Amino acid sequence: VQLQASGGGSVQAGESLRLSCAASGPTVSRYLGWFRQAPGKEREFVATINWSSGTTYYADSVKGRFTISRDKAKNILYLQMISLNAEDTAVYYCAGGQAITSTVRRREAYNYWGQGTLVTVSS
Repeated sequence: VQLQASGGGSVQAGESLRLSCAASGPTVSRYLGWFRQAPGKEREFVATINWSSGTTYYADSVKGRFTISRDKAKNILYLQMISLNAEDTAVYYCAGGQAITSTVRRREAYNYWGQGTLVTVSS
C-alpha cells in the first residue's frame, strides 16, 4: 500500500484545514489513520478509521475538533480539522495497518506510512 498525504499549510488559530491521503496498491489496510509529530516530540496518534465499517477513534486532544472520514470508492482518507490552535502544529502522517481494536492508537500497529504534510498554526 502506498500513501500520499496532502493538504497541509499555514493557517491562523481558529481556522480550518482538510488533509487528504490517497491510498494505492492491491489491498487497503484494515485501518487507515493519522498521526502527527511536532518539533522535538514523539509521533502521536490523532485519529483512525476502520476502512470497512467506518468506526472511528480519536485522540482526546482532537476529539470534537477533528473528523476522520474516507471515500471508499476513491480510496482517499480525509482529516477535517477545525478550531486549530498552535498545539496542532506538526507534520501529519497518514498510516495504514492491520490493527485491531486494542492497538489502533499505537504506531507499531501501522505498517505503511505516507510522506507527511506540514500544518502550521499561528496564534
